[in-house]
Amino acid sequence: MSNSDTMANRWVRFQNRLYARLSQRRKPVSGFVGQPEPRTVGSFARGRQLVAGNLLFAGYLVEAPDTGLWEVVAPNAAFDAERHGFSWLDDLAAVGDAAAREKAQRWVWGWIETHGKGQGPGWAPDLTGRRLIRWINHALFLLRGMDEAHSRLFFRSLSQQTWFLSKRWHAATPGLPRFEALAGLVQAGLALEGMEDISDPAVRALARECEAQIDAQGGIPTRNPEELLEVFTLLAWTSAALSEVGRGTPAAQTAAIKRIAPTLRSLRHADGGLARFHGGGRGVEGRLEQALAQSGVKPKPVKGLTMGYARLAAARTTVIIDAAPPAKGAASCMAHASTLAFELTSGRRPLIVNCGSGESFGLEWRRAGRATPSHSTLCLDGYSSARLAAPAKGTANEAMVDAPSEVPVEFEDSFEGARVMAGHDGYAKVFGLTHARTIELRFDGREVTGEDILLTATDKAKRQFDRAVDASKLSGIGFDIRFHLHPDVDAALDLGGSAVSMALKSGEIWVFRHDGVGKLSLEPSVYLEKGRLKPRATKQIVLSGRAIEYATRIRWTLSKAQDTAYAVRDVHRDEPDFD
Repeated sequence: MSNSDTMANRWVRFQNRLYARLSQRRKPVSGFVGQPEPRTVGSFARGRQLVAGNLLFAGYLVEAPDTGLWEVVAPNAAFDAERHGFSWLDDLAAVGDAAAREKAQRWVWGWIETHGKGQGPGWAPDLTGRRLIRWINHALFLLRGMDEAHSRLFFRSLSQQTWFLSKRWHAATPGLPRFEALAGLVQAGLALEGMEDISDPAVRALARECEAQIDAQGGIPTRNPEELLEVFTLLAWTSAALSEVGRGTPAAQTAAIKRIAPTLRSLRHADGGLARFHGGGRGVEGRLEQALAQSGVKPKPVKGLTMGYARLAAARTTVIIDAAPPAKGAASCMAHASTLAFELTSGRRPLIVNCGSGESFGLEWRRAGRATPSHSTLCLDGYSSARLAAPAKGTANEAMVDAPSEVPVEFEDSFEGARVMAGHDGYAKVFGLTHARTIELRFDGREVTGEDILLTATDKAKRQFDRAVDASKLSGIGFDIRFHLHPDVDAALDLGGSAVSMALKSGEIWVFRHDGVGKLSLEPSVYLEKGRLKPRATKQIVLSGRAIEYATRIRWTLSKAQDTAYAVRDVHRDEPDFD
């Protein structure tokens, strides 16, 4: 980050603090226009943990059974952002008993006392929008049993935060943060008495953001499926809030909802979870189904790529492939070097996965999760297909550079199934090699056939490859094709070392085989899952070899065993989990 960028960020924070203080002059609103209805879905299990005083935010666990939320010292900025955003209020409301309500009330009015006068990192547009949505959604839950003095404090704080947001929403980063800020502002303007004049400009601004940020295929610049779900959810909530007060949704917002819905359906595996690419997780359980139901957009067939992903589906087996370059520019700060990586889910059980985002486990895990070896694809000589630029001092914003410039993709129906053929030039600059991958899913969903090819596409590429081979003392360029397994999969390498058998908890057995090119091994891996304290231990299938010719071809298959009693040998079911 340059000095000018640093100065700009300091100016934004100064402006936020200034308007947070100015908001204290606002008169409190008297109440709600109507009776707020909760739209957000929380986790009962997480709510019980919060009631017990176990604060798990951004991958950090703080045990504070007798301490208020705001007295806890935050381990890092992400922890602070999560508690100031109040998404945890959904979890306490999901429990809904007297103990959960008492905890929620103590923490909400604790925030008003500690930070309500404009102090703290919570006075940022995106966090304020997120917080307003939760306070309004769960107002009946929060106000039950509270006296008039507490109610006045609550509505005064809502008024102040809404005014602040009306002045500062434009300072939110374009993308999800700005959608959060505007959605919170719209819902506050519609719900609070005396705030009607705020809602109209906010509705128009949200419609403009839909036109600017949602492309013609219903995608967003970051290509993060979970982030797309969050944007879609906010738009659906806002549309529902407009409908409840007898107002229509702007055409641009309605069109964006209609574009996003089929894209999210394409990015959803057979088990209902989203594909885990570019910093995204599987999504909050139940949120996608709720948002799709609220949107009213009916399913329709989608052909070709959606947000740069290819999808193959047959008989409850889904394969989702990253078939585009990583995001560029500002959106690349969370991008992964995952081009041509894929995930496979059979029924309700994920089989082949990517390691996922390590953001909640610290900077080193974040960097590791973004690298090509953390994805189920081919990696050359330990290099990633896109390089992380070193961040400026004091920042963590590492952009992707030297990424694939072109990713040609073709879809084809074969006699036995459907296939996707794609390639990228991410390794051409260093090694002169282009990676081409073909993945075919049989119509019955019982077999995936894959082919990875490394080739020199031009005379210039051949000369570059020759130089790389010479530098290796004619030993060739090493490659590893990785297939990361979900932690619930029991895997074993057969005695001859030519196949790997994988048992799913559903009782299904899948078998990995290859054509004999390269060495097959089963190695340790990790599964980086949001909400966990530590990475989970798992395994990965690795097919290794060396490219010494201008073209190297590797074929492999993943097939469901006909006999579900297929023996899985040497599986250690008592291996410890990092949890």
